[in-house]
Amino acid sequence: MEWSDDIISRLRALWSEGLSTAEIGRRLNISKNAVVGKAHRLNLPARPSPIRRGEGHVSPRPAAPRRAQGPTLPPLAAALAGNPGPALRPIAPPPKNSLRATPCCWPIGEPGKPSFHFCNVSSVPGKPYCEDHAAVAYVRVRDRREDAA
Repeated sequence: MEWSDDIISRLRALWSEGLSTAEIGRRLNISKNAVVGKAHRLNLPARPSPIRRGEGHVSPRPAAPRRAQGPTLPPLAAALAGNPGPALRPIAPPPKNSLRATPCCWPIGEPGKPSFHFCNVSSVPGKPYCEDHAAVAYVRVRDRREDAA
């Protein structure tokens, strides 16, 4: 775009009227970013940010409630001693280094049909599929040297 003297004088006038950069761009048939860039290069006076508010401005949003200090639930021992409320029982952690047997999740059939189901045979530890389906799903990558021979 070429900035003629006429367009620059119109930009200065609209800027001094306090119009937004988007409105100036609409009136001059140019982009808002072109207005901002040219105003910067012309050293036009800075505009107040539409986001930042002056002092004394009251926010329409209420302040967030203060966080409670200390524990917000009764101690576990008090709950187990028979205090009213939901029954709380300690949960034993699972044994370390033990993998549960999970069923094979290889889909069989067409989803949405009544005959659709999963394999459900015990899966290989650490894999989602049984031994047969894991052999299909996990194929070793061939060595490139075999292809060259």
